[in-house]
Amino acid sequence: MSHAGADLHRTDAEPLPARSTTIVLMGVAGAGKTTVMAALAERVGWATAEGDEFHSPENVARMQSGRPLTDDDRRPWLEELAAWIGDREAAYGGAGENAIVTCSALKRSYRDLLRQGHPSVRFIHLVAPVATLDSRLAERQGHYMPPALLASQLETLEPLGTDEPGEVVQADAALPEVVDAILRLLGS
Repeated sequence: MSHAGADLHRTDAEPLPARSTTIVLMGVAGAGKTTVMAALAERVGWATAEGDEFHSPENVARMQSGRPLTDDDRRPWLEELAAWIGDREAAYGGAGENAIVTCSALKRSYRDLLRQGHPSVRFIHLVAPVATLDSRLAERQGHYMPPALLASQLETLEPLGTDEPGEVVQADAALPEVVDAILRLLGS
């Protein structure tokens, strides 16, 4: 998947002001990122991208075999997602297009890469009790991420820092309540 033209390496001291909003729905496997994205997009009509679709075949095979990805494995994937975000920010002659993307974004360094030069990015960290995550993963069909990797994701997860643009949302409530909570945070 090629996302040519995105400026991944902006080095301006001050980022340009955001003309659009990009919500990155983050969290471990089973948090509900894809489900929440679909419901949220239905309500707001924004562009969407499923982060899992940006993984290389090698990353997918690695995860299918039960091996966690390394930072080096994740970097090209994160760069592709950042390019997609940049394309949304540049849409409509630079006016920008609001968007929602799913990405585990487990570490601060991953989130920093996603928002580097992208002022539109706001993180919504979807959280749920481990028992809920386990139950959701056990019921999930046709996904390459095996439930056995949840433990490594929980181990890797770094919570949002107070200086990161984002909020935590409880994702074990009813779906409409989760979407309403996100919309309240966005000021909608």
